[in-house]
Amino acid sequence: MADARVAAAYRGERYEFRSRLDGVCQALRLMLQTDAFLALSAYRLKTRLQALGVPVLPWIAHRLAMVSAQISIADTALVHPGVFIPSGQVVVYGLVEIHATATLLPWVTVGPIGGGVRGPTIGPGAQIGSGAKVMGEIEVGANARVGTNAVVLEDVPPNTTVVGMPARAITD
Repeated sequence: MADARVAAAYRGERYEFRSRLDGVCQALRLMLQTDAFLALSAYRLKTRLQALGVPVLPWIAHRLAMVSAQISIADTALVHPGVFIPSGQVVVYGLVEIHATATLLPWVTVGPIGGGVRGPTIGPGAQIGSGAKVMGEIEVGANARVGTNAVVLEDVPPNTTVVGMPARAITD
């Protein structure tokens, strides 16, 4: 339900649900209206089915996420409830952690660099701009902003905006 609340809030819609049934109905509506929410829901289903040890169905859920919105989130990634992905074409791979209220805009790639395994940690409230690449064992702090097409290879402090290739902090 956290994903549905965040998605509805970002869309300017009612995000306080009257009951559990109302929340489920709103989540289903969001799945029909936005391919990215459907894909994120498929990722949640995949992780739940894997935790239960169900065979084959997690693979189908992963394929649904890839087909519906071109969103690929690796098994090793931890995407906390409440992350907002407004549109597709997002790749998250490696040992990555994305905290609640973070936003990943289209064409974002988050993962390790080179032959590494550990990837970034994206803090709560961080916004990763369209086309940005956040790579390596780094941390993007809480409420940080990564500009469009930026390539982030070093830590980003909380409440900081970075832009460019390689990304550098700018003053607001």
